[in-house]
Amino acid sequence: MRILLAEDDPLLGDGLRAGLRQLGFQVDWVRDGEAAERELRAQPYTAAVLDLGLPRKDGMDVLAALRRSGLSTPILVLTARDTVPDRIRGLDTGADDYVVKPVDLHELAARLRALVRRAHGQPQESLTAQDVLLDPAARTVQQAGAPVALSTREFDLLQAFMLNAGRVLSREQLEQQLYSWGQEVDSNAIEVHIHNLRRKLGATVIHTVRGVGYMLPREATAP
Repeated sequence: MRILLAEDDPLLGDGLRAGLRQLGFQVDWVRDGEAAERELRAQPYTAAVLDLGLPRKDGMDVLAALRRSGLSTPILVLTARDTVPDRIRGLDTGADDYVVKPVDLHELAARLRALVRRAHGQPQESLTAQDVLLDPAARTVQQAGAPVALSTREFDLLQAFMLNAGRVLSREQLEQQLYSWGQEVDSNAIEVHIHNLRRKLGATVIHTVRGVGYMLPREATAP
């Protein structure tokens, strides 16, 4: 999952970025409100963590502008503003969750996973499609009850497919979910990872839609 982190405190921002990356997130970090709004308008992030006390443009104003524009990306507000009126205003302005600093890193990750599940219509903690079960928190995969060992990139790619089961995803969309800023992307990286997933999960799990992209059907199909 690729998320945007908007936090102006350098120590906290660096710690959150490093910690969330260790927990399986791809994290882009900006330090002011104008940059946060610009990037969220330009990139299809899975979710965002937004501080309110940002320089150049207040986080609440960023949130309001994004929701007025129709952006539906799940946004978790992480802030020191802890009064009840502040929390009410944040939620009414369009925040999907409102967390007061300091927050435990694992709780933050769990809240982000919950937001993403709800945004994709997935009520359960684990994702299921066909005979595949993926646990985002434990980062484990089972097929027909048997564990399947995947690399980090293979897991992230499968998770993107399962969150969007039944929907065709282009190579560009998949790259945007798997790689954050500064990470080099080989021209055939997505194809290589899909080949590996098919080898481990079966050739018919992921379909190629010629000229468009790839899709993981919700239900198994005949070879």
